[in-house]
Amino acid sequence: MGTFGGDSAPVAAALLPAARRPAVHPSAPIPVQGPGVGEGVRTVLGDTGLQIFPLILGGSEFGWNVDLRRSHEILDHFIEFGGNVVQTADSFAGGRSEHIVGQWMRSRGLRDSMVLAARVGGHADNPGLGSVNLVRAVEASLTRLGTDHIDVLYLDGQDTKTHLEDTLATCEWLVESGKVSHLAASGFSAERLVEARILVSAGYPRLSALETHYSLLNRAAFEGDLRLVTGAQGMAVTPSHALEHGFLSGRHRNRSRLGQSARGIQLSGNLNRRGNRVLRAMDAVSAELGVPPAAIAIAWVLAQRAVAAPIVSAFETAHIDELVQGVGVRLSRANLAELGRAAD
Repeated sequence: MGTFGGDSAPVAAALLPAARRPAVHPSAPIPVQGPGVGEGVRTVLGDTGLQIFPLILGGSEFGWNVDLRRSHEILDHFIEFGGNVVQTADSFAGGRSEHIVGQWMRSRGLRDSMVLAARVGGHADNPGLGSVNLVRAVEASLTRLGTDHIDVLYLDGQDTKTHLEDTLATCEWLVESGKVSHLAASGFSAERLVEARILVSAGYPRLSALETHYSLLNRAAFEGDLRLVTGAQGMAVTPSHALEHGFLSGRHRNRSRLGQSARGIQLSGNLNRRGNRVLRAMDAVSAELGVPPAAIAIAWVLAQRAVAAPIVSAFETAHIDELVQGVGVRLSRANLAELGRAAD
């Protein structure tokens, strides 16, 4: 997920409090003041009919780097900006992320106003997408989340051994029983998406969205067959890792300070000639538009064809302040060309 550590259409988005707001630029986010300022900012998630904020808050940090209290503060802050969709997974912190999201929804009475997305297939107790484990995984997630249904169920594509027909047959039962409303894929190949569409013609439920790794620094995997297939099928794309584990936030530029943690190693991998070139280009666009680099990274993803909403994670409320600005940034053709050249 995007974690800190042609022109796109202009979208009205929440900004920082007036005292902290940068000078207005013609291409900068449209400033709107007051609570719930982004409530009217919505896009449709593929053919689901779900109206969502163009930024999905991921729960990968909850229960791992962020405790329950701070997780709830981040979730609260997200909805203050009009956010209405959260994605978690049974594999995040061994299920603790789902517990935290579930407790938050119950304590705030927000279940009916939220779009809840959950990914299954990665928990050690119910791995893969086989029929038995899939049903058990969904039931376990529902229990941890404290809800009777999941709005968008993402199927973890790491399991490539289970026959997709068996998985979709089980999903058909999950949908008919009311436990799941819509289906999505996570990490599926173009070939597997084509197979899924063929099965739809045989009466199986369709996949309406795709989660895939996509960012200014990681383009090749999506900008080929995957983009063609998702476009042809009318699938919504919800990219993860839009900030490349926080590298594109611009905060991590000194290799000696990154350490040897898993995230430090991930960040170090981008501290090379190409990565530094991209950061310089982002700095230039950031200075021109008066928004932080993280907002530029989000705006670039949203400017790409077929992208509905990137999935981003945060471990501070201040990160939300930066990320939501990207929803309203309109990058010019010159901006997009400058960033694209730097990433080539």
